[in-house]
Amino acid sequence: MTTSTPGTPSLLRAINDRAALEALLARGPLTRPEIGALTGLSKPTASQLLTRLREAGLVVLDGIREGGPGRTAEVYRINPDAGYVAGLDVRRARIRASVADLTGTVTGTFELPTPGASGGDAVARARAAVEGAAEAAGLALDRIDRVVIGLPGALDPRTERLGYASHLPGWHIPDLLSRLREGIGRSVAVENDVNLVAMAELAHGQAAESRNFVLLWVSAGIGMAIVLDGSLVRGATGGAGEVGYMPVAAAPIIREPGRANTGGLQAVAGAPAVLKLLRAHGFRGGDAGQIVDRARTALEAGDERAAAGFGELAARLATGLAAIVSVLDPELIVLAGDIPIAGGEPLRCLVARELHSMTIPRPPLRLSSVGGDPVLAGALHLALGETREQIFSNTVR
Repeated sequence: MTTSTPGTPSLLRAINDRAALEALLARGPLTRPEIGALTGLSKPTASQLLTRLREAGLVVLDGIREGGPGRTAEVYRINPDAGYVAGLDVRRARIRASVADLTGTVTGTFELPTPGASGGDAVARARAAVEGAAEAAGLALDRIDRVVIGLPGALDPRTERLGYASHLPGWHIPDLLSRLREGIGRSVAVENDVNLVAMAELAHGQAAESRNFVLLWVSAGIGMAIVLDGSLVRGATGGAGEVGYMPVAAAPIIREPGRANTGGLQAVAGAPAVLKLLRAHGFRGGDAGQIVDRARTALEAGDERAAAGFGELAARLATGLAAIVSVLDPELIVLAGDIPIAGGEPLRCLVARELHSMTIPRPPLRLSSVGGDPVLAGALHLALGETREQIFSNTVR
C-alpha cells in the first residue's frame, strides 16, 4: 500500500507561481482574471500570487485594459530585466554574439573579427564578444546570468578538450570550459553548433511538435544533431552526430580521421564535393550555396543538366541518411545548412524520394525554417531555459 504526502503550502505556492510565469512567457501580458482562468486559481489566490511575483521582481504592471462600462483590469507581464543571457556563434574568422532578456527579446548584438592563423587567445576573444554584446544592450558584463557558446566541434566532457575542429585555431586548449568560465566570469556552457540549430528547430521551427528527430547540417562541413525524447544525444566524448566521418558507398574510407577528413560522407556531399559535382554539370559559382541556387533555378526551368546534378547530389545525401534512419528510426528529418536551403523544395523532394526507396521507415523530410543565425537562436534558447529554471526556482517559494 502506498501513501501520498500532501503538498505543503509553500510547495503549492511555488507550483502556482511557476504556472503563472509559464503562462506569461507563453502568452504575453495577461490580466489577473486571465491568469486565474489559465491556472485554475481563485481571485484571492491569483491576487496573492501576483503580489509575490511583483515583490520578487519577476512580473511588472503593464498598464490597464479597458473592459465593459466602468470595468478595467490591470495587465501584468514578465519583467524582462529580471535576467539576461548571451549566446555566441564562433567561426574561424569571427565571433557573433547576442544578448537576450528573460522574455527572449534580443537586446544587443556584436560581431568580433578573429583574423590570423593562430586564432589568438580564445578565452579573451570570447569575453570580448560577450562584453561587446552586453554593451550594445546597455548592460555591464555582471548582468549576464549565463553564456552558451556554439562551436563547430565537440567538447569532450571527460577532458574539456575540443575535438572535431582542427579548422578552428586557438580553441584547442586544456580545460577549455573551466578556463572560459574563469575568464568570462559567468556561468558558461559550450555546445556543438549543429546541436544548437536543432534546439532552435525544436523551440520554434520544423521540429516544434516532434520529440524524436535528427537534423542534418550540410554546408562547408557536414554534421548531425540527434534529439531523442526532447533531449540532445551527445555521446560519451561529445561526438555523437559527427557523420561527416561516416563511411558511405563511393567515398574513400578514412583511416586516420583525427588528422584530416578526406573521406566518408563529407567527401561526397560536403561543400567542396558539391562544387565539383555541379561544375561537372556545367554550373559555375564561387561557393556551394551559390552554385546550388543557380542549379535549382535551372532545374525549375527544366534544365536537364541541373536535373542530373541534383539527382546525383540527392542520392549521395540519401545514402548517408539511410544508414542513420536504419539505426535511429527518427520520426522526422530536418535538412539545414547552406546547401539544403539553396536547393529548396526541389532538392528536398529528390532526397526524400531517394531515401524512401532505400529504407523501410519513411520519416518525413523538412527544410529548416529558423531564419537569421540559427546557431545563435539555439544558444539563446538553451541559455534562457536554464536561466529561467534557476531564477524561477530560486526566487519563487
